[in-house]
Amino acid sequence: MKKTKELDPLYKGIILIISSAFFFALMNMFVSLSGDLPSYQKSFFRNLIAFIFAGIVIAKNKTSLKIPKKSVLPLALRSVFGTIGILCNFYALGILDLADASILNKMSPFFAILFSTFILKEKIKPLQLLIVTGALFGAICVIKPSFSNTLTAPAFIALMGGMCAGFAYTMVRVLGKQGVKGAIIVFVFSGFSCLVTSPALIFAYTPMSLKQFIFLICAGLAAAGGQFTITAAYCHAPAKDVSVYDYSQIIFAAGLGFLVFGQVPDLLSIIGYIIIVSMAVLMFVYNKRRSS
Repeated sequence: MKKTKELDPLYKGIILIISSAFFFALMNMFVSLSGDLPSYQKSFFRNLIAFIFAGIVIAKNKTSLKIPKKSVLPLALRSVFGTIGILCNFYALGILDLADASILNKMSPFFAILFSTFILKEKIKPLQLLIVTGALFGAICVIKPSFSNTLTAPAFIALMGGMCAGFAYTMVRVLGKQGVKGAIIVFVFSGFSCLVTSPALIFAYTPMSLKQFIFLICAGLAAAGGQFTITAAYCHAPAKDVSVYDYSQIIFAAGLGFLVFGQVPDLLSIIGYIIIVSMAVLMFVYNKRRSS
């Protein structure tokens, strides 16, 4: 019997990262719909669902929870910076437009490139540095820094969330290369995030309506889908080859923001989106040419 040809790891990574982009856009939408709740409360429910899902996958596949000594530090760093990134993102989602918060969080691949220079010893070329600088300029267009602009601080916090996420995904790549299973990465990260946010949840719990609770559960389900697919994507292929497709989240976020909230980005924000996405495409093309 003829065997079916297995899909190339690069194409697997592309499909997985586009899927994760859709899931995370949904997650951001549900987080915004949950209303004026503290970031730690939103984060707890988001990670609790992912923790349960990861536990089920580990139990079903009888995956060993034993982690190599060399993977302990990268896993700890992934968990710490991933948690900070989520808290920053959820805070920004409560104030900024869905598309603005999403594009600033999607600066993470550019930060991943910078971090990989120091962590993975991947040399950054002058053109790559110029592209990253261009992306940061695009982020400034979205942030619109001004002492009179009340959205400047939340926008910078969203950008910091993207930076922390970039570091966290660099650690995911390290763990993938070390052979750590995706379900283990999600399980440890989600469990750590729940543990960190639980004291604040216990002592400063904000009562929720049934609608808010349902939205947070939906956000958690979407986040679980996004977490598993993006972890698998970075385990299958290098960030430089697939990260550009993560920007499809901006299309999903802008569409959902318009349909659900009636949000229309201003001209400067749109210019910022175009610059950042253009820099991402340019980086992708540059890396492909270097590889070939």
